[in-house]
Amino acid sequence: MEATKILSSFCAETCFANLPESVVTVAKLAILDTLGCAFGTYSEDPGRAEIINRVARALGAPGLATVIGADMKASAPVAALANGVICHSIDFDDLHAEALTHTSCVVFPAALATAEEVGGSGKDLVTSFVLGFEVAVRVGMAVMPSHYDHWHSTATNGTFGAAVAAGKNYGFTVDQYVNALGFSGTQAAGLLTFLEFGDYSKSFNPGKAAFNGILSAILVKEGGTAPPNMIENPKGYAQAYSTAPQLQKLTRGIDGGAMVWEILNNMAKPFPSLSASHTAMEVTLRLVIDNDLQPADINKITVRTYNTVRSHFSNYQLDNAMTARLSVPYCVAECAATRNGGLEAFRIETIRSPAVQAMLKKVEIVVDPDLDKLHPGQLPSKIEITMTNGQVYKGEMYHAKGSPKNPFSTHELYEKFRRLATPAIGAERANQIVEMTEDLESIKNIRTFIRLFA
Repeated sequence: MEATKILSSFCAETCFANLPESVVTVAKLAILDTLGCAFGTYSEDPGRAEIINRVARALGAPGLATVIGADMKASAPVAALANGVICHSIDFDDLHAEALTHTSCVVFPAALATAEEVGGSGKDLVTSFVLGFEVAVRVGMAVMPSHYDHWHSTATNGTFGAAVAAGKNYGFTVDQYVNALGFSGTQAAGLLTFLEFGDYSKSFNPGKAAFNGILSAILVKEGGTAPPNMIENPKGYAQAYSTAPQLQKLTRGIDGGAMVWEILNNMAKPFPSLSASHTAMEVTLRLVIDNDLQPADINKITVRTYNTVRSHFSNYQLDNAMTARLSVPYCVAECAATRNGGLEAFRIETIRSPAVQAMLKKVEIVVDPDLDKLHPGQLPSKIEITMTNGQVYKGEMYHAKGSPKNPFSTHELYEKFRRLATPAIGAERANQIVEMTEDLESIKNIRTFIRLFA
């Protein structure tokens, strides 16, 4: 059986009762974390939310789906478009390292919009989210690492996950999933050009992927057909979007052997910046704080890491928050100069501060061949801080906080959510959302939950 058909059968046959308790727990925390990132956008970079909310209104597509924090209803695709942008705009949302996808910011908006549209339950939201997540990252793993030479993997691969999430809430059969994945493949898009500029396309891509995924499902609902083996076809997605597809990763644990739930490999973020920066930031903070290293006494900081950091994430020309979030040299420099790394680190006054700019000139990125072999499954870094007196402080880290081998506690994720949500919606509502998320599977109609963040 072809991979597209195997994935489709898996999605059609899996229901909430089939999900292990650990999967449900991680899914609920991912949903909460993604919501927190949406509220963080309204507090930290409201202009990005305002743009897409104006676009949603301009599209004039009335419907039953909520745009988070906007007091607005829209059609499911348009609501997912807006919410995808809002959930990703401060780059604090989760990552699956091997697929290199910010999966939840695409799949959750699609699952939420379609579950609300059909009046689904909390179980429906969780199930559609989990299945969409599983498909998105499996497609992503199958086309990595060469896919990331040009493509924004969150958007391209996320499109498949969004279609699956929508299809689950629409009650798709195996054949309908096959067609939805076909339409997803022909719509998958999103380029990495934003890495140089930090422009709005970085935020837009996940939203458009969520839109495209739901559009794929609607096309199928209305009778549209697409290639039945879009992912593995010689002229299909994997061959077109990767120089060396690994198709076996599409169905790992589904077509035999022990089931591998990829959502258990999800990584929540400790810092509002690209995940490639996090081990370097943690080590830098530890060295600077534990040894009380003063900025004026630091002569040089060498970051030894994998090649993608140098080729993709080493911009030194920074003129907005997003360029800073996407620059490992900046993230390291900011930690060394201010001992921060939090939300304040990516405000324009911090980016332009003389202390941070002076430290940025001291940071060098060096490719370590041994560390490069560990990517994309790991995002490792080795840090050397050389002082003006010649003394050198060293540290290394292979698994950032939030990764499966260094996970957040539930309490820590709740506190991250409250920290992001409270400035936007107040402590009382933030606590209500936490409490309701804890028992999300018991909610009969998901609209009860959504009212808290409409």
